[in-house]
Amino acid sequence: MRQTSDSAALDASSIFADFQLAARPAVIAAVSGGSDSLSLLFLLDAFLETHAPATRLVAVTVDHGLRAESAEEAAIVARLCAARGIVHRTVRWTGEKPASGLPAAAREARYELLASAAQAEGTDCVLTGHTLDDQLETVAMREARGDGRGLAGMAPATLFDGRVWILRPLLGLSRAALRGWLAEHGITWVDDPTNVDEKYERARVRAAAGDGGGPREAAATIASAASARLHLGEQAAGAIRAHARWAAPGLVAIDRSLWDHPNPKALYAMRIVLAVLGGTPHLPDAGASAMLLTRMPTERFRATLSRVVIDAAADAVLLHRERRGLPAAAAPAPGAIWDGRFRLGELPHGTSVAPVGRDVAREMVSGAQPPSQAILPRATPRVATEALAAEPALWRDQEFAGLATEAGLARRIIAPWARFLPSFDLAPAEAIAALIRADLPPKPPLARHNPGRG
Repeated sequence: MRQTSDSAALDASSIFADFQLAARPAVIAAVSGGSDSLSLLFLLDAFLETHAPATRLVAVTVDHGLRAESAEEAAIVARLCAARGIVHRTVRWTGEKPASGLPAAAREARYELLASAAQAEGTDCVLTGHTLDDQLETVAMREARGDGRGLAGMAPATLFDGRVWILRPLLGLSRAALRGWLAEHGITWVDDPTNVDEKYERARVRAAAGDGGGPREAAATIASAASARLHLGEQAAGAIRAHARWAAPGLVAIDRSLWDHPNPKALYAMRIVLAVLGGTPHLPDAGASAMLLTRMPTERFRATLSRVVIDAAADAVLLHRERRGLPAAAAPAPGAIWDGRFRLGELPHGTSVAPVGRDVAREMVSGAQPPSQAILPRATPRVATEALAAEPALWRDQEFAGLATEAGLARRIIAPWARFLPSFDLAPAEAIAALIRADLPPKPPLARHNPGRG
């Protein structure tokens, strides 16, 4: 996004120019009462009044219930909104809080509550007040963990849970500039004490950064990393579309020609396919994947990585979910994720979901009960049987009652991006979704053609 450090230069028309908000009946502004979110709220209000008067602004405050002061802080935001004629809602994170991993759990809860609030208002847009300071801290934390792809920072738009876009219009603005703008307009804010509590990683990174560090140079480095991530994703998407085929239910065949010249795009494409077929939330280890990659051009072998069997046959590499570690029979609630690979619908009464299993799969592949999706010649009956055995099936009283996918009760998902899909990664997400017959992600509400460059 555009970077500005002078509060006098803050212009709502410029800040929100990259986002398509006028077509939405409403937008949600996530407002905690801190300086960043209040700046977002009032700048957004000014923008909508001029450029999208038909779009309703709804401020939503998430009360995590972690501090005694949080309820009063939500009330302060409510009063500020009422004074300016802005609709306000407070939503609360109820129930038990985890003893460990609290920041991550609170983040998940916050986005879930904001997404539900957005859907209640008939919109798919939630705007947050993440700033350049937050971006620099995020990249510092990811760099410390060795997360190379994460050096691109937070994307300007991220799809949450496949249903709501989280938009970050302030990523190019410093906190100092925003606070200067609020002061000029006589607006006070609340300081959350957890922001300086060094038992949390972000607060420690913030304290270590201090007030120096060359934010403009760092922002330029982040922008370069984002551009590189976008480019690699586009290349991997092209490789998936050109070389990968859906060979049979649960089975992907990749032409060996993809690996004639091992390169980053081939490695990234393979890691994506492995994560999606294995139902894992993270891409497999790059080093282990690269070792397999070097064997692809010439060797015939069989290996397992990221819960996926890699069967390097003569003309193609065949990949499918291994049968170990599959879920036991159960009847989960609608919307539950099965094995990291499928989202379930409402099951018929008296049925459960469990893997097809080898015996039923062998009968289906041999022709006794042929699946509706044809098996390509390159997929041998043995491999097709193994792949099908790991697919979800409906069972009634120990009797096979059909493939859950054929009944429309299990929809494939793209595991690494099922919860959070940054706009950086839209191209490979679309390519892999098309390959495995999953729903395509919706287009982000970004005005520019390229969905990741800010």
